[in-house]
Amino acid sequence: MSETCLIRKPQLLQGVYAMGFNRPSKIQENALPMMLAEPPQNLIAQSQSGTGKTAAFVLAMLSRVEPADRYPQCLCLSPTYELALQTGKVIEQMGKFHPDLKLAYAVRGNKLDRGQKVSEQIVIGTPGTVLDWCSKLKFIDPKKIKVFVLDEADVMIATQGHQDQSIRIQRMLPRNCQMLLFSATFEDSVWKFAQKVVPDPNIIKLKREEETLDTIKQYYVLCNNREEKFQALCNLYGAITIAQAMIFCHTRKTASWLAAELSKEGHQVALLSGEMMVEQRAAVIERFREGKEKVLVTTNVCARGIDVEQVSVVINFDLPVDKDGNPDNETYLHRIGRTGRFGKRGLAVNMVDSKHSMNILNRIQEHFNKKIERLDTDDLDEIEKIAN
Repeated sequence: MSETCLIRKPQLLQGVYAMGFNRPSKIQENALPMMLAEPPQNLIAQSQSGTGKTAAFVLAMLSRVEPADRYPQCLCLSPTYELALQTGKVIEQMGKFHPDLKLAYAVRGNKLDRGQKVSEQIVIGTPGTVLDWCSKLKFIDPKKIKVFVLDEADVMIATQGHQDQSIRIQRMLPRNCQMLLFSATFEDSVWKFAQKVVPDPNIIKLKREEETLDTIKQYYVLCNNREEKFQALCNLYGAITIAQAMIFCHTRKTASWLAAELSKEGHQVALLSGEMMVEQRAAVIERFREGKEKVLVTTNVCARGIDVEQVSVVINFDLPVDKDGNPDNETYLHRIGRTGRFGKRGLAVNMVDSKHSMNILNRIQEHFNKKIERLDTDDLDEIEKIAN
């Protein structure tokens, strides 16, 4: 990794090598020299999940932290609790040769006593709680923050209140604080937000075609109703070896029904949906990551940032649409991006059960300028071909 010459702390270098980073990914190659530069530079970067961007910004945070100083110096905002935990794991791995380095989670439910001050050098959290910790509760002194990371900005601004909270946090930070913002997609609204939050940025943007990861084979299956969709799913499982799969549904009701049907067929199924408590959700994801369950059925709640290397197939039991019923291209990208990670081949299968959903699929194809092939799940030979 030629970027190692930029890393000035031996313990950090040890951590990077222990994680098995030998050569940098494209985003790391472009972003690290800017992120590790002296004096610090600000950055707005477009980056898929699965490209190593978390490792890149964690490296930037760790290279600026003084473990001897017992107060927060780096602040990372995540749109969800799950993503915060995942980032925390990377920090723990990379920082493991820094015994004095500590990490705090500013998330709902993590209660501190009034008047207490956070002594951990790195804080990761969701915008609402971080804002409370910086302003109302004064657990953190924002004026001492050296690095501010805003991850998955596109999800951030899609959540009511997060945009405003993020801007308010940013305004409390010192002028010389390094600001790093990442987003998988850059619609105009994300772009406007990014420019508000990050002054004088370096910018790394991807071309549109690069967005749908070229390593993913995409198919669709024509069905008439959910029972036929379920049958198609069973045929897929009968014909190809699936290490682990994620199946996305539009509603909790469909997700619960599908999870129950799959369990009856003898599959080890985990179910994830928005009304679960934070701890429950974390436990479900952990079990799936450890391979205790092979199928994760979920609503949109976790299309983002769930990094499970064994996921070889993503199935859109329902295609993603926004609240007006139009194709949600960003969510589609994120869902199928759960497979084909780190350059491995992935497989995405879309279930189409009406003229309306066929129209949605066609519009998704047009958006990404990528053909989605039809698959006949009644033809076992055809299914076997796609697995090769």
